[in-house]
Amino acid sequence: MSLQYEIAFWNLENLFDVDGSPRRSDKLQRALGKDIDGWTDTLLNQKIGQLASIILQMKGGSGPDILGVAEVENEYVMGLLAGSLGATGRTYAIVHHDSPDERGIDVAFIYDSQLFSVEAQFDHFVMRRTATRDLLQVNFLTRMGRRLVVIANHWPARSGGQLESAAYRAIAGETLSYFHERIWEVVGKDTPVIALGDFNDEPFDASITEHALGVRTKTKVLNATSARFLNLMWPLMGTGVGTLFYNNFPNMLDQFLVDKNMLKANAAIRVIAESVQVVRFPEMVDPGDYDKPVPFGGMGSPVNTSGFSDHFPISVTVIEKD
Repeated sequence: MSLQYEIAFWNLENLFDVDGSPRRSDKLQRALGKDIDGWTDTLLNQKIGQLASIILQMKGGSGPDILGVAEVENEYVMGLLAGSLGATGRTYAIVHHDSPDERGIDVAFIYDSQLFSVEAQFDHFVMRRTATRDLLQVNFLTRMGRRLVVIANHWPARSGGQLESAAYRAIAGETLSYFHERIWEVVGKDTPVIALGDFNDEPFDASITEHALGVRTKTKVLNATSARFLNLMWPLMGTGVGTLFYNNFPNMLDQFLVDKNMLKANAAIRVIAESVQVVRFPEMVDPGDYDKPVPFGGMGSPVNTSGFSDHFPISVTVIEKD
Protein backbone atom coordinates (compact mmCIF):
# COMPACT_ATOMS: atom_id res chain seq x y z
CA MET A 1 0.00 0.00 0.00
CA SER A 2 1.02 3.62 -0.50
CA LEU A 3 -0.42 7.04 0.21
CA GLN A 4 -1.53 9.25 -2.67
CA TYR A 5 -1.38 13.01 -2.37
CA GLU A 6 -2.62 15.75 -4.66
CA ILE A 7 -0.43 18.84 -4.77
CA ALA A 8 -1.90 21.88 -6.50
CA PHE A 9 -1.13 25.50 -7.23
CA TRP A 10 -3.41 28.41 -8.11
CA ASN A 11 -2.82 32.09 -8.76
CA LEU A 12 -5.96 33.47 -7.08
CA GLU A 13 -6.03 36.84 -8.91
CA ASN A 14 -5.86 39.63 -6.37
CA LEU A 15 -7.25 38.04 -3.22
CA PHE A 16 -7.09 41.29 -1.26
CA ASP A 17 -8.30 42.33 2.14
CA VAL A 18 -11.15 44.88 2.16
CA ASP A 19 -10.97 48.59 1.40
CA GLY A 20 -9.89 50.41 4.54
CA SER A 21 -8.63 47.27 6.30
CA PRO A 22 -6.83 47.97 9.60
CA ARG A 23 -4.49 45.13 8.65
CA ARG A 24 -3.01 47.16 5.77
CA SER A 25 -0.13 49.58 6.28
CA ASP A 26 -0.47 53.23 5.25
CA LYS A 27 2.35 52.70 2.75
CA LEU A 28 0.52 49.85 1.06
CA GLN A 29 -2.77 51.74 1.13
CA ARG A 30 -1.07 54.57 -0.78
CA ALA A 31 0.47 52.11 -3.25
CA LEU A 32 -2.90 50.51 -3.99
CA GLY A 33 -4.59 53.88 -4.39
CA LYS A 34 -8.05 53.83 -5.89
CA ASP A 35 -7.71 50.24 -7.13
CA ILE A 36 -8.92 48.99 -3.74
CA ASP A 37 -11.94 51.35 -3.68
CA GLY A 38 -15.23 49.46 -3.34
CA TRP A 39 -13.63 46.13 -2.41
CA THR A 40 -16.12 45.34 0.34
CA ASP A 41 -16.64 42.43 2.73
CA THR A 42 -19.46 41.31 0.44
CA LEU A 43 -17.20 41.14 -2.62
CA LEU A 44 -14.39 39.50 -0.66
CA ASN A 45 -16.74 36.82 0.65
CA GLN A 46 -18.13 36.24 -2.84
CA LYS A 47 -14.60 35.85 -4.17
CA ILE A 48 -13.74 33.41 -1.37
CA GLY A 49 -16.87 31.42 -2.13
CA GLN A 50 -16.05 31.16 -5.82
CA LEU A 51 -12.49 30.03 -5.14
CA ALA A 52 -13.63 27.52 -2.52
CA SER A 53 -16.18 26.01 -4.90
CA ILE A 54 -13.32 24.98 -7.18
CA ILE A 55 -10.86 23.88 -4.50
CA LEU A 56 -13.55 21.66 -2.97
CA GLN A 57 -13.88 19.79 -6.28
CA MET A 58 -10.18 18.90 -6.49
CA LYS A 59 -9.00 15.36 -5.80
CA GLY A 60 -12.42 13.94 -6.59
CA GLY A 61 -14.21 16.22 -4.14
CA SER A 62 -11.93 15.76 -1.13
CA GLY A 63 -9.77 18.82 -1.84
CA PRO A 64 -6.01 18.97 -2.43
CA ASP A 65 -3.56 17.81 0.22
CA ILE A 66 -1.21 20.75 -0.36
CA LEU A 67 -2.27 23.87 -2.23
CA GLY A 68 0.19 26.62 -3.06
CA VAL A 69 -1.36 29.98 -3.91
CA ALA A 70 -0.27 33.34 -5.27
CA GLU A 71 -1.68 36.88 -5.18
CA VAL A 72 -2.91 36.84 -1.59
CA GLU A 73 -2.52 39.98 0.49
CA ASN A 74 -2.20 38.69 4.03
CA GLU A 75 -2.75 35.95 6.58
CA TYR A 76 -6.30 37.15 7.23
CA VAL A 77 -7.57 36.38 3.72
CA MET A 78 -5.69 33.08 3.78
CA GLY A 79 -7.51 32.19 6.98
CA LEU A 80 -10.84 33.04 5.37
CA LEU A 81 -10.07 30.81 2.41
CA ALA A 82 -8.89 27.87 4.52
CA GLY A 83 -11.93 28.28 6.77
CA SER A 84 -14.26 28.06 3.77
CA LEU A 85 -13.10 24.51 2.97
CA GLY A 86 -14.84 22.79 5.87
CA ALA A 87 -17.02 20.68 3.57
CA THR A 88 -14.02 18.45 2.88
CA GLY A 89 -13.94 17.34 6.50
CA ARG A 90 -10.22 18.09 6.53
CA THR A 91 -8.31 20.17 9.04
CA TYR A 92 -6.56 22.69 6.84
CA ALA A 93 -3.77 24.93 8.12
CA ILE A 94 -1.90 27.75 6.39
CA VAL A 95 1.65 28.96 5.91
CA HIS A 96 2.05 32.61 4.98
CA HIS A 97 4.87 35.14 5.08
CA ASP A 98 4.53 38.87 4.41
CA SER A 99 6.87 39.71 1.55
CA PRO A 100 8.11 43.23 0.71
CA ASP A 101 6.20 43.24 -2.59
CA GLU A 102 5.22 46.80 -3.47
CA ARG A 103 1.61 45.77 -4.22
CA GLY A 104 1.39 43.68 -1.06
CA ILE A 105 0.76 40.31 -2.70
CA ASP A 106 2.33 37.13 -1.42
CA VAL A 107 2.57 33.40 -1.97
CA ALA A 108 1.29 30.98 0.67
CA PHE A 109 0.17 27.40 1.35
CA ILE A 110 -2.94 25.62 2.56
CA TYR A 111 -2.24 22.05 3.70
CA ASP A 112 -3.95 19.17 5.44
CA SER A 113 -2.50 19.22 8.96
CA GLN A 114 -3.54 15.61 9.54
CA LEU A 115 -1.24 14.50 6.73
CA PHE A 116 1.61 17.00 7.01
CA SER A 117 3.35 19.07 9.63
CA VAL A 118 5.69 22.02 9.08
CA GLU A 119 9.26 21.27 10.11
CA ALA A 120 10.58 24.66 8.97
CA GLN A 121 9.77 27.55 6.66
CA PHE A 122 12.03 30.07 4.93
CA ASP A 123 11.44 33.15 2.81
CA HIS A 124 14.11 33.68 0.15
CA PHE A 125 14.49 37.30 -0.89
CA VAL A 126 14.72 37.99 -4.63
CA MET A 127 17.04 40.94 -5.25
CA ARG A 128 15.97 43.70 -7.64
CA ARG A 129 15.70 47.49 -7.61
CA THR A 130 12.08 47.51 -6.48
CA ALA A 131 10.44 45.31 -3.86
CA THR A 132 9.22 41.96 -5.10
CA ARG A 133 7.77 38.75 -3.72
CA ASP A 134 9.99 36.28 -1.88
CA LEU A 135 10.18 32.58 -2.62
CA LEU A 136 8.46 30.69 0.21
CA GLN A 137 10.08 27.37 1.13
CA VAL A 138 8.30 24.96 3.46
CA ASN A 139 9.89 21.76 4.71
CA PHE A 140 6.90 19.49 5.28
CA LEU A 141 7.04 16.24 7.22
CA THR A 142 4.63 13.45 6.33
CA ARG A 143 3.00 11.27 8.98
CA MET A 144 5.73 8.73 8.26
CA GLY A 145 8.35 11.30 9.18
CA ARG A 146 9.65 11.85 5.65
CA ARG A 147 10.66 15.32 4.52
CA LEU A 148 9.16 16.94 1.40
CA VAL A 149 10.38 20.42 0.49
CA VAL A 150 7.91 22.59 -1.42
CA ILE A 151 8.86 26.03 -2.77
CA ALA A 152 6.16 28.50 -3.82
CA ASN A 153 7.05 31.00 -6.54
CA HIS A 154 5.49 34.09 -8.07
CA TRP A 155 8.17 35.61 -10.24
CA PRO A 156 8.28 39.26 -11.38
CA ALA A 157 5.65 40.10 -13.98
CA ARG A 158 6.13 40.95 -17.64
CA SER A 159 4.83 44.49 -17.12
CA GLY A 160 6.93 46.93 -19.08
CA GLY A 161 7.61 44.28 -21.71
CA GLN A 162 8.59 40.61 -21.68
CA LEU A 163 12.18 41.24 -22.79
CA GLU A 164 12.62 44.39 -20.71
CA SER A 165 11.61 42.51 -17.54
CA ALA A 166 13.34 39.20 -18.34
CA ALA A 167 16.38 39.97 -16.18
CA TYR A 168 14.19 40.11 -13.07
CA ARG A 169 12.87 36.60 -13.72
CA ALA A 170 16.41 35.43 -14.41
CA ILE A 171 17.32 36.63 -10.90
CA ALA A 172 14.33 34.74 -9.48
CA GLY A 173 15.45 31.63 -11.35
CA GLU A 174 18.97 31.93 -9.97
CA THR A 175 17.53 32.36 -6.47
CA LEU A 176 15.48 29.19 -6.83
CA SER A 177 18.44 27.24 -8.20
CA TYR A 178 20.75 28.48 -5.44
CA PHE A 179 18.40 27.41 -2.65
CA HIS A 180 17.75 24.08 -4.38
CA GLU A 181 21.49 23.41 -4.02
CA ARG A 182 21.46 24.68 -0.42
CA ILE A 183 18.61 22.33 0.50
CA TRP A 184 20.68 19.39 -0.74
CA GLU A 185 23.72 20.64 1.17
CA VAL A 186 21.90 21.28 4.46
CA VAL A 187 19.34 18.46 4.74
CA GLY A 188 20.76 15.91 2.30
CA LYS A 189 21.15 15.22 -1.41
CA ASP A 190 18.33 12.68 -1.23
CA THR A 191 15.75 15.33 -0.23
CA PRO A 192 12.72 15.48 -2.57
CA VAL A 193 12.07 19.04 -3.75
CA ILE A 194 9.14 20.40 -5.76
CA ALA A 195 8.96 24.01 -6.92
CA LEU A 196 5.56 25.27 -7.99
CA GLY A 197 4.06 28.59 -8.89
CA ASP A 198 3.39 31.32 -11.40
CA PHE A 199 6.77 31.85 -13.03
CA ASN A 200 5.53 34.53 -15.46
CA ASP A 201 7.61 32.76 -18.12
CA GLU A 202 7.04 29.64 -20.19
CA PRO A 203 8.89 26.32 -19.77
CA PHE A 204 11.16 27.15 -22.71
CA ASP A 205 12.24 30.60 -21.44
CA ALA A 206 15.80 31.11 -20.22
CA SER A 207 14.73 32.01 -16.68
CA ILE A 208 13.47 28.44 -16.32
CA THR A 209 15.90 26.44 -18.47
CA GLU A 210 19.19 28.26 -17.84
CA HIS A 211 18.72 29.94 -14.47
CA ALA A 212 16.35 27.67 -12.50
CA LEU A 213 17.80 24.62 -14.33
CA GLY A 214 14.35 23.29 -15.17
CA VAL A 215 14.56 21.07 -18.26
CA ARG A 216 12.28 18.76 -20.24
CA THR A 217 14.42 15.60 -20.25
CA LYS A 218 13.99 13.20 -17.33
CA THR A 219 17.25 11.37 -18.02
CA LYS A 220 19.21 14.61 -17.87
CA VAL A 221 17.81 15.32 -14.42
CA LEU A 222 18.35 11.79 -13.13
CA ASN A 223 21.96 11.75 -14.33
CA ALA A 224 22.84 15.23 -13.09
CA THR A 225 25.34 15.55 -10.24
CA SER A 226 24.00 19.00 -9.35
CA ALA A 227 20.48 20.08 -8.42
CA ARG A 228 18.33 20.21 -11.55
CA PHE A 229 14.57 20.12 -12.05
CA LEU A 230 12.33 18.31 -14.50
CA ASN A 231 9.60 20.65 -15.75
CA LEU A 232 6.40 18.58 -15.70
CA MET A 233 4.46 20.92 -18.00
CA TRP A 234 6.21 20.01 -21.26
CA PRO A 235 3.75 17.25 -22.31
CA LEU A 236 0.96 19.86 -22.28
CA MET A 237 2.82 22.34 -24.46
CA GLY A 238 1.41 22.75 -27.95
CA THR A 239 -1.95 21.22 -27.05
CA GLY A 240 -3.78 24.57 -26.92
CA VAL A 241 -4.02 24.34 -23.14
CA GLY A 242 -2.67 27.16 -20.99
CA THR A 243 -2.98 28.44 -17.45
CA LEU A 244 -3.34 32.09 -18.52
CA PHE A 245 -4.48 33.50 -21.85
CA TYR A 246 -2.97 36.72 -23.23
CA ASN A 247 -4.46 38.13 -26.45
CA ASN A 248 -6.24 34.77 -26.76
CA PHE A 249 -2.96 32.85 -26.83
CA PRO A 250 -2.42 30.13 -24.21
CA ASN A 251 0.51 30.69 -21.85
CA MET A 252 1.84 27.95 -19.56
CA LEU A 253 3.02 30.29 -16.83
CA ASP A 254 2.01 28.08 -13.89
CA GLN A 255 4.29 25.09 -13.52
CA PHE A 256 5.64 22.23 -11.42
CA LEU A 257 9.38 21.54 -11.27
CA VAL A 258 10.61 18.40 -9.48
CA ASP A 259 14.09 17.17 -8.71
CA LYS A 260 15.64 13.72 -9.25
CA ASN A 261 14.62 12.53 -5.80
CA MET A 262 10.97 12.58 -6.87
CA LEU A 263 11.66 10.81 -10.17
CA LYS A 264 13.56 7.67 -9.16
CA ALA A 265 11.56 4.47 -9.56
CA ASN A 266 12.30 3.47 -5.94
CA ALA A 267 11.77 6.94 -4.44
CA ALA A 268 9.97 6.98 -1.09
CA ILE A 269 8.10 10.11 -2.25
CA ARG A 270 7.59 9.92 -6.00
CA VAL A 271 5.78 12.18 -8.45
CA ILE A 272 3.47 10.65 -11.05
CA ALA A 273 4.62 12.88 -13.89
CA GLU A 274 1.86 11.88 -16.29
CA SER A 275 -0.80 12.95 -13.77
CA VAL A 276 -0.05 16.66 -14.17
CA GLN A 277 -3.02 18.65 -15.41
CA VAL A 278 -4.44 22.11 -15.84
CA VAL A 279 -7.63 22.06 -13.77
CA ARG A 280 -10.56 23.29 -15.86
CA PHE A 281 -13.97 22.52 -14.42
CA PRO A 282 -16.73 23.60 -16.84
CA GLU A 283 -17.88 26.64 -14.84
CA MET A 284 -14.34 28.06 -14.88
CA VAL A 285 -14.01 28.07 -18.66
CA ASP A 286 -15.07 30.98 -20.86
CA PRO A 287 -17.59 29.53 -23.35
CA GLY A 288 -16.26 31.74 -26.16
CA ASP A 289 -13.87 30.87 -28.98
CA TYR A 290 -10.97 30.15 -26.59
CA ASP A 291 -11.01 27.93 -23.49
CA LYS A 292 -9.67 30.63 -21.21
CA PRO A 293 -10.36 31.25 -17.50
CA VAL A 294 -13.30 33.32 -16.28
CA PRO A 295 -11.78 36.03 -14.04
CA PHE A 296 -13.43 37.49 -10.98
CA GLY A 297 -11.81 40.86 -11.57
CA GLY A 298 -11.48 43.69 -9.10
CA MET A 299 -8.47 45.89 -8.31
CA GLY A 300 -9.42 48.36 -11.01
CA SER A 301 -10.97 45.79 -13.36
CA PRO A 302 -14.70 45.10 -13.73
CA VAL A 303 -15.99 42.54 -11.24
CA ASN A 304 -17.76 39.38 -12.41
CA THR A 305 -19.11 37.62 -9.31
CA SER A 306 -19.62 34.47 -11.42
CA GLY A 307 -15.88 34.39 -12.17
CA PHE A 308 -12.98 32.81 -10.32
CA SER A 309 -9.47 33.85 -11.37
CA ASP A 310 -7.60 34.86 -14.50
CA HIS A 311 -5.47 31.71 -14.06
CA PHE A 312 -6.43 28.05 -14.10
CA PRO A 313 -5.08 25.90 -11.25
CA ILE A 314 -2.64 23.05 -11.86
CA SER A 315 -2.36 19.75 -10.00
CA VAL A 316 -0.16 16.66 -9.82
CA THR A 317 -0.24 13.35 -7.94
CA VAL A 318 2.54 12.32 -5.55
CA ILE A 319 2.90 8.84 -4.06
CA GLU A 320 4.51 7.98 -0.70
CA LYS A 321 5.56 4.42 0.09
CA ASP A 322 4.36 2.77 3.29
